[in-house]
Amino acid sequence: MNIRQQMCVGLALLLVLVLAGSVKRGLVFASESEKGDANSAPQQGQKAAKDKEPPRPQHTHPAFSQAGTQRAKMVIEQIRRRGVRDPNTLRALHTVPRHAFVRAGQQRLAYSDQPLPIGLGQTISQPYIVGYMTEALELAPDSRVLEVGTGSSYQAAVCAEIAREVYTVEILEELADSAKKRLKELGYVNVFVKAADGYFGWEEKQPFDAIIVTCAAGFVPRPLIEQLKPGGRIIAPLGSPFGMQTLVLITKDDKGAVRSRRLLPVRFVPMVGRITIPVTRGP
Repeated sequence: MNIRQQMCVGLALLLVLVLAGSVKRGLVFASESEKGDANSAPQQGQKAAKDKEPPRPQHTHPAFSQAGTQRAKMVIEQIRRRGVRDPNTLRALHTVPRHAFVRAGQQRLAYSDQPLPIGLGQTISQPYIVGYMTEALELAPDSRVLEVGTGSSYQAAVCAEIAREVYTVEILEELADSAKKRLKELGYVNVFVKAADGYFGWEEKQPFDAIIVTCAAGFVPRPLIEQLKPGGRIIAPLGSPFGMQTLVLITKDDKGAVRSRRLLPVRFVPMVGRITIPVTRGP
């Protein structure tokens, strides 16, 4: 790296750190076993009026002012340098304290470019993939997002920094409970978690502007396509649940026609639940 490049990186880091505020010592990390009260999704008829500002994530938890240098380096070196350029996505990734979503024993690796185990055979995705998938959704401030596979809830938090509301479904009740507690502690008042089979989406909260699937399957479940708004986008890893998969971007036009486009090879944990039940065909 020449002197000019070093100066550019240094200035970028300085700007990000100024925006982030001071960095404090001592990381606050996610609980591995505690369970707490769930975030409650708004009931029908209780949605905020369009002329009112929707609830936004609160950044008062100490974790947001910690590890600013690590997050800045992560965004610049792992994400922006590899082609993710959407400013909303980059801002969200710099804002969300990834160390608050990983286990205590993984703190030193919280901002490394790799997935990390979160228990129960599940992982938190590497930062680059989180950034890539978020950018592909083209989220707007009024977007309503469905996530299938809450996991650590890191991806849901990143989306919630951009979108109006995020509804996330996790089939493993223990992970759903811990995600609810974590998101509540961190002030993500616009993320709603449900313990259920993501194959069926979240029917009562449809339609969605964007759907993100963070577990691999051989196909996109029909309920998810039906719950997507015209003009909406789905991103999902498709392929063998036990081998390499491909990220696929699916779009629906105003007439309901669905198109797909292959993006890049990935590897995710398999989707479980209804997706694993073979379809019975007649004679």
